Amino acid sequence: MQEGTQKLDKEKRAELIRKNLLERRNEAMIIRKIVAIIALITVILMTATVLGSIFYIKSALKPVDPENNKTVKIEVPIGSSTTSIGKLLKEKGIIKNATVFKYYVKLNNVSGFQAGVYDMAPSMTLNEISKTLQTGILAREAIFKITVPEGYQLEQIAETIEKHTGYTKKEIMEKLDDQETIKQFQAKYPELLTDDMFHKNIKHPLEGYLYPATYSYYEENPPLESIIDPMIKKTYGVVAKYNEKMTEKKVDVHELLTLASLIEKEATEKADRHLISSVFHNRMQKDMPLQTDPTVLYALGKHKERTMYKDLEVDSPYNTYKMKGLPPGPIANAGESSIEAALNPAESQYLYFLAEYGTGEVHYAKTLEEHNKLKAKYITDKRD
Repeated sequence: MQEGTQKLDKEKRAELIRKNLLERRNEAMIIRKIVAIIALITVILMTATVLGSIFYIKSALKPVDPENNKTVKIEVPIGSSTTSIGKLLKEKGIIKNATVFKYYVKLNNVSGFQAGVYDMAPSMTLNEISKTLQTGILAREAIFKITVPEGYQLEQIAETIEKHTGYTKKEIMEKLDDQETIKQFQAKYPELLTDDMFHKNIKHPLEGYLYPATYSYYEENPPLESIIDPMIKKTYGVVAKYNEKMTEKKVDVHELLTLASLIEKEATEKADRHLISSVFHNRMQKDMPLQTDPTVLYALGKHKERTMYKDLEVDSPYNTYKMKGLPPGPIANAGESSIEAALNPAESQYLYFLAEYGTGEVHYAKTLEEHNKLKAKYITDKRD
């Protein structure tokens, strides 16, 4: 009887052990399933996070709005860090993410950002933005460009703008001569645009103040002010180089640009602008009229190959055959070489010069007698 009871107890214990083992095996399977599910979820979440980050970074590397070419002024202070520049660009809506910009700059070894005021648009790429900040020049593909040659007068510049935009020459000239518009530019560039521009005898206040250069524009239909402003700004930048020299010579900016415009209109490719400048300076010192034909043509409002004797009688403050000294204002735009020559005339005693027809070679004379001989030798006079 006792043996039978012991045998039964052994069987029960064995069954209990089997049940426990089975339960543990089931628990282990459940745990493994749970761990596998957790691991799978973790991998999925990590993959999603990584992919999300990749897509986010890719998106942040693209322009904010590829179609928006409207520029915004960005002022980068001296000593700005990449982090602060990134925050500034983000605030102005030029980039999507300041942190991505920071790491883009680091990974591409971009450095040497320059302080200054920049015109940037939401359509710019990070590469374009970086190059712009490095060079100080807007690194973008222009929608259109306008080239203003040296020696152009305001009406010719208006015609050039007309060819590249939807504005008419009349609209452009009205804007260029508009007192309110000029005063707005004057408030922006007070050292350049002085009240001398508003002298009663001046034909066009901004004549000579739009610098000859090529200008790029990044809007389809920019306002006229936005087209004109870079031209004035360029003149401001060039003239600023000579502020010290102007003070030394006691020459104001209006006088400088006026004389430079005469040199520009008289100079041929073979001309020495410093010698031409010396002739004008020498004549003014002797209280002689400048007698330069381009001022007569400007007074007439004509473009002619030759100036006739009857043209020299035109009654105008611009006629330097009748009026002594400089005309009321510039008669054209001048390049930097003419501006520099106006301030630095050559040492000479010349009072006359003429350009040889056909070759453009310029000949100088100290006396009227010498000048007349040169005239007879190099010029067939067709003024009559």
